Amino acid sequence: MPTTESLLIDDCILRLRDESLPRIQKCLALLTDDEIWQRPNGNLVSAGNLVLHLSGNVRQWIISTLGDEPDLRVRQEEFDDTGPIPRKELLEKLETTVNQGCDVIKTLTQDTLTRDYAVQDFQETGVSILVHVVEHFSYHTGQIAWATKLLKDIDLDYYPDNDLSNTQ
Repeated sequence: MPTTESLLIDDCILRLRDESLPRIQKCLALLTDDEIWQRPNGNLVSAGNLVLHLSGNVRQWIISTLGDEPDLRVRQEEFDDTGPIPRKELLEKLETTVNQGCDVIKTLTQDTLTRDYAVQDFQETGVSILVHVVEHFSYHTGQIAWATKLLKDIDLDYYPDNDLSNTQ
């Protein structure tokens, strides 16, 4: 029987690497380089900025904090960059970061999940860090999907083989 910690770890990896990451990959494949870096107005950042931001967040919260690696993040640079960073390079950065983050997540134990950590200006447990990162990643994945649908007027068809109206 799986433990609560193994279920949490497996689901975090599923949501980050196997669900959200492919959605972002699909969106960036549909967008032109200009569209990836398009800022609709002065209060919104581009999909490219969101990818940089997600990479920074996973690196800081998971790899640096839980994985005990140096935290070199300069968060504001993620939003200030106007690109264009080539799509391939942008995706490689995100993929590498997510994979490294998942490698750290796989090593977590009950002790590391319940321990308190300082990250940014917060005190968080390992569990709350995982919940934050998965929620944050999903939130911005949705923004990238929304921008892609807006720019391309398409259905992203994330569940082609599932009957989402099934209630049983």
